[in-house]
Amino acid sequence: MPKSKNPLSDHSKRAPETQLVHGGTMRSQHGETSEALFLNSGYVYPSSAAAERRFKNEDPGYIYSRFSNPTVEMFQQRIALLEGAEAARGLATGMAAVTTALMSQLRAGDHVVSARALFGSCRYVVEDYLPRWGIASTLVDGKDPANFEKAMRPNTKAVFLETPTNPTLELCDIAAVAKIARAHGARLVVDNVFATPILQSPLKLGADLVVYSATKHIDGQGRAMGGAILGSQELIGGDIHTFIRQTGPSLSPFNAWVLLKGLETLPLRVRQSTASAAKIADFLGNHPKVAKVLYPHHQTHPQYELAQRQMTGGSTLVAFEVKGGQEAAFKAADALSIILISNNLGDAKSIITHPRTTTHQRLSEEVRLESGITPGLLRLSVGLEAAGDLIADLEYGLGA
Repeated sequence: MPKSKNPLSDHSKRAPETQLVHGGTMRSQHGETSEALFLNSGYVYPSSAAAERRFKNEDPGYIYSRFSNPTVEMFQQRIALLEGAEAARGLATGMAAVTTALMSQLRAGDHVVSARALFGSCRYVVEDYLPRWGIASTLVDGKDPANFEKAMRPNTKAVFLETPTNPTLELCDIAAVAKIARAHGARLVVDNVFATPILQSPLKLGADLVVYSATKHIDGQGRAMGGAILGSQELIGGDIHTFIRQTGPSLSPFNAWVLLKGLETLPLRVRQSTASAAKIADFLGNHPKVAKVLYPHHQTHPQYELAQRQMTGGSTLVAFEVKGGQEAAFKAADALSIILISNNLGDAKSIITHPRTTTHQRLSEEVRLESGITPGLLRLSVGLEAAGDLIADLEYGLGA
C-alpha cells in the first residue's frame, strides 16, 4: 500500500511554536539547516525574455532586494503563519511599518480616526505628518469604542490604534472598533507591539492590518531594527507592496535573518517575561511608595475584564506611578542595578524608562497628563532575568 502523506506536512496543522522554528524555510542547493542569508542587491536572469516576464509578474522570482529578497521572504512567511495572516511585508523599522500601513492606503481628502494614547512617533505621524498631505485626523479617547463611532466621517478611510498603549497600558476593544470601522467602510490598523502575536491576535478580532516594531520582542535581544505589516493578500500585495517598492523602507536581509532567529524563541521569551511581569505587578501593587500599578491582567486595571477577554497574557510591560513625582521616579530608577535605564522594550534585559522625559517628551504637558503620563510614571519592560532578582532590585530602588 502507498504510504499516506503526513498531515503535519501542512503548515496550518502545526502549532505556532513549530511554525516559528520551521515555517517559511527555503533551502538552497546546499541543504543548510539554518536559513541562508542572501546579502545581495540584484538577481541574474537566464535571458532577456525571462527578465521581461519577471518584471511583468508573469514568472515568479526576485528582481531587486529593495522589495523582494529570499531571506526577507522567509521572515515574511514565518511571521504570517504565526499571525494567521495571508501575507506580510518586512520593513526597516516599526515606524516604517506604521507610516507605510497608513500612507499607502490614504489620499488627500481622506480622514483618519485614531486613539490619542499612542507612542510619541506614532502620534506625530497621525497628528502632524498626515495633515501635511491633506489627510485630516481626529484623536479620541480609545478606551470607549463609542468615541470612535462619534468621530467617523463620510471620508474616514482608516482607524488606527495601539493596544495595550504605550506607556500607560490602556486597552482598546479591537472587536468593537473593527465593527465600527467596517460599518463606515474604513480599515482598522492595530499596533500590536505591547501584546505581541503570542498574547493577542488582532486579525482574528476583526482588524484589517497589524503592525509591529520587530526590533522589540521579535528580535528581543537588542540586536537589529525591523518592522512588519500583516493582513490580507489583497491589501499587502496591492498598495502596501507598491508603496514599499517605490519608496524603499526596506528591511535589510541581514536584519531579516536575525529576526528569523528571534522568531524561533519568541513564545518562550514572551511567556517567561509575561510570567515575571505578573509577579512584579503584584509586588508593585502592594508597595507603599507606589501610587498606582498599570498591568492589564492585574485585577486593579480598570479594563481588567476586557484584558481577560482580548489577551491571553498581561504583556511583558508594567507601568507604575511612584509617589513623589519625577524626582522620586528618577531616584528609584537611578538606584537600580540589574534593570537598565533605556527607552527600548521587549528585550531579554529588563529596561526602565521615564516616559515624560524620554519617549513622550515632545508632547505638551497637557497632552501628557491627558494620556496619564504623570511626572512619577515609570515604564518597565520585563526581561528574562529571575523574577526574584528583579523584585529585589525594585525594592531597593523604591527604597531610595
